[in-house]
Amino acid sequence: MTAVRPSPFPASTVLGYPRIGPERELKHALESYWSGRIAYDELEKVGARLREDTWRRLHALGLGALPSGTFSYYDQVLDTAVLFDAVPERYRAPAPEDAYFAMARGAAGIAPLRMTKWFDTNYHYIVPEIGPDTAFRLAGDAPLAEVRQARALGLDPRPVLLGPVTFLLLSEPAPDAPAGFAPLDRLPDLLPAYERLLAALAAEGVAWVQLDEPALVADRSAEELAAVRTAYRRLGAAAARPALFVATYFGDAGEALPVLAGTPVEAIGLDLVRGSLPAPDVDLSGKTVVAGVVSGRDVWRTDHDRALAALVALRERAAQVVVGTSSSLLHVPYDVERETGLDPALRERLAFAEQKVAEVVELASLLASAPDGAPRRADSRATSSPLSPEPAAPCPPRSPYAVRAAAQAKHLRLPALPVTTIGSFPQTGELRAARAALAAGCLDETAYEALVRNEVARAVAVQERLGLDVLVHGEPERNDMVQYFAEHLDGFAVTRHGWVQSYGSRCTRPPILHDDVRRPEPITVRWATYARSLTDRPVKGMLTGPVTIVAWSFVRDDLPLRNVVSQVADAVRDEVRDLEAAGLSIIQVDEPALRELLPLRRAEQDGYLAWAVDAYRRATSGASDRTQIHTHLCYSDADEIIAAVDALDADVTSVESARSHARLLREPAVGGFERGLGPGVYDIHSPRVPEVEEIEESLRAALKVLPAHRLWVNPDCGLKTRTYEEVEAALANVVTAARNMRGDHECRPLTVV
Repeated sequence: MTAVRPSPFPASTVLGYPRIGPERELKHALESYWSGRIAYDELEKVGARLREDTWRRLHALGLGALPSGTFSYYDQVLDTAVLFDAVPERYRAPAPEDAYFAMARGAAGIAPLRMTKWFDTNYHYIVPEIGPDTAFRLAGDAPLAEVRQARALGLDPRPVLLGPVTFLLLSEPAPDAPAGFAPLDRLPDLLPAYERLLAALAAEGVAWVQLDEPALVADRSAEELAAVRTAYRRLGAAAARPALFVATYFGDAGEALPVLAGTPVEAIGLDLVRGSLPAPDVDLSGKTVVAGVVSGRDVWRTDHDRALAALVALRERAAQVVVGTSSSLLHVPYDVERETGLDPALRERLAFAEQKVAEVVELASLLASAPDGAPRRADSRATSSPLSPEPAAPCPPRSPYAVRAAAQAKHLRLPALPVTTIGSFPQTGELRAARAALAAGCLDETAYEALVRNEVARAVAVQERLGLDVLVHGEPERNDMVQYFAEHLDGFAVTRHGWVQSYGSRCTRPPILHDDVRRPEPITVRWATYARSLTDRPVKGMLTGPVTIVAWSFVRDDLPLRNVVSQVADAVRDEVRDLEAAGLSIIQVDEPALRELLPLRRAEQDGYLAWAVDAYRRATSGASDRTQIHTHLCYSDADEIIAAVDALDADVTSVESARSHARLLREPAVGGFERGLGPGVYDIHSPRVPEVEEIEESLRAALKVLPAHRLWVNPDCGLKTRTYEEVEAALANVVTAARNMRGDHECRPLTVV
């Protein structure tokens, strides 16, 4: 058998498309399957319908090359692990779907695989475990099945696969792997499985295959670049294969680009939104270049003038230039035309996935008729109002931690190993239905607030009954930890249908930050003070930090990001002051996106961390010494930036730890962490309830590196996605474990030794 002769790449394409459905059909089907309301074949029908609807719509929009393989029931990295049978033995079950979801969510007596952020996005992926004995093989035919499904509709798709180098770089060593082992060591053993899949696709008559290698836009060692060369020379030399399109995205391919260009791959994808045109000495003369000039990461219309200039410049250097998106459109909502509630002037400046596809098609048409040389064309983006150009003046710092800790210990008088939660409590079906009815005008504000009041009282009562030491109000009034604040701040707009997948069935509606940010009035004080009136125990005020609010919004790109974050920090600082004035002595300002925004290139990281830390300290600078400031980071490899986390100068930091098997505690820097630290003992993204003994084991591990007077006991993250039945059982075990572990530890106030 011979390789499929490379045919010209169609003039336009996208690297991927949203997969949750315009009405979040996949979310609802997944949750129905997990709860036993539908069978697996019903879930599969929903998935098949969503794939078909996507292909038909992309074809109707005139897109030249349609991707397949971008759909997933949970996560594309997990899909790749299953496709090549990289399934740890503890997850193997009679039904493949049981193993798949056990890896993603856990099962009875089995914790799930670790989950973390997909590069610098708010999408989460499941981290595969690879060991020296992982037996790679082609274990499924999902890529071929999707090709056949699309062809039954009269369409000819391009399968999309996660590339072998990125797959291994994103994996972690299996728990029993020897010291010094790295998953990339297994590349020679993985490549034959890719070769078999490429041969099967060639036999199916597939002309092109897309292999995603976003890891190549980060700093890569000489050894890693050699692995790239090895992988694509070998795959390119295969006798039976489709033409290979290797897509890089989320930044500049840098030193990896000439390596890729020196292999037999036929096409290379470049992110020209976050990256730049290739250096002049990179030889692309024999390659097709898929130029990502339409952003897959934001919601702003494309500057056609700038995009077309880049396309024409590339055309002079490559065998063919294809217009594409900078990344998958997984990270943006479906269709801005559905947002009839947005200000028309703002909506004219926006492009969601559907509009971005139309831009790609239009740019391909313009490129076909554009002469050589730099074209000039009016910027198609509507004019926007100016923002303040500079951040405000610095704020005075808080007192040294030792001074604050003494004041807080005297005021709060907490026991050793104090137990708290991260903030949110379960969002019940009744609460979600009431919020939807309020938005639709079917429920009045008085009735809705009565329901919220009851939910706050319920959350406080549960925590008092279970014996938690620091309580929260449960956040029943909040639809999302960022959207809720955006709805109460000037400068933001929120959508009705702008859903974006975060992980599995979890979706968010990122707000749109389009103007100067100001806080017209207090946001959280009312419900926090109500909760405080119900108990004699300390209640935490709950805020989202400025970096996270900006990171999880679609932000205007005409100002330095640090200036925008500084504006948001001022609004958060005003809220901190008002909570303190209302009598709240503990205030949590969460920054789960601190690690997420870390630039992928090391040369840019220190500068980012400096201004991000400054923004947090600005937001909390108004608090008095006796007000204890907490922060929280989750599912984002916080261990990699522990020095910056320490520099936030929060009095207590809670971090995800249970799902990542306490990897943070293995960092030497943790022993020198001078403030309170709460490594999570309960993975809230899994429905399983941890046993008391399991939690005690986690606390014993933490006490080996942290003194008891600085150790807090808390879940990994907020509890909004869990049920009250799960939460009460889990928290009861957490409280029991903490009390058992206090043992010989003196029940004295948290203080400094």
